[in-house]
Amino acid sequence: MAKTILITGASSGIGAAVARLFLNDGWQVGLLARRQDRLETVAEGRPNAHVLPADVTDANAVDAAFRQFTAMTGRLDVLFNNAGMFGQQAPIDEISVENWEQVMLVNLHGMFLCARAAFRQMRQQQPQGGRIINNGSISAHNPRPGSVCYTTTKHAITGLTKSLSLDGRPYGIACGQIDIGNARTELVEELTARLEAEGKPVQPTMDVRHAAEAVQHMANLPPEANMQWLTVMATTMPYIGRG
Repeated sequence: MAKTILITGASSGIGAAVARLFLNDGWQVGLLARRQDRLETVAEGRPNAHVLPADVTDANAVDAAFRQFTAMTGRLDVLFNNAGMFGQQAPIDEISVENWEQVMLVNLHGMFLCARAAFRQMRQQQPQGGRIINNGSISAHNPRPGSVCYTTTKHAITGLTKSLSLDGRPYGIACGQIDIGNARTELVEELTARLEAEGKPVQPTMDVRHAAEAVQHMANLPPEANMQWLTVMATTMPYIGRG
């Protein structure tokens, strides 16, 4: 029986790259994001792709999407808990409360809801167990300038990962976190183009497939092994020593 993975934020960026890799490997892949048209583009009509349009901040929509996926596949082996946004880049006193709340909703509340739905399914299914992979960030360790909303959420995700790792032990549920730095997604390419246009230094980047392959490695570990933390980044990006 093919293994199953549900990927949030699967319509673009790292989520889409991970989805394509697992689809090519023959997994049953749940593609969850808000825009159905973009999910259909990633799915390319493949029979092992399951398009699940939903907003990760909507608890009912998240629960319904997980139920729909497992009704079709029979179980959930892996959740790649990936959906997120950066938000406004500015000093804290220039950030609106509305922007803060939006980033909290997507990056923290949304990841909580998806982890909750996955944990419930993995705890109830037979055989019991599974794996949750949370997408943290380099900012889970060291912030970029002007990233108070994003950095706060990513530090919180590290706490979520630790709690799930501990609470999942009795049920065979492993949880690990991948922290990715400067993968060439649409967002990073747009940032690079803007910096070039402004005559500012451009940061080193790496092909997004390296991030996808790292997720693949974590997902393929046997139940008795867990990669608790994994950092994959452009080799010379400003991370070590940045503050």
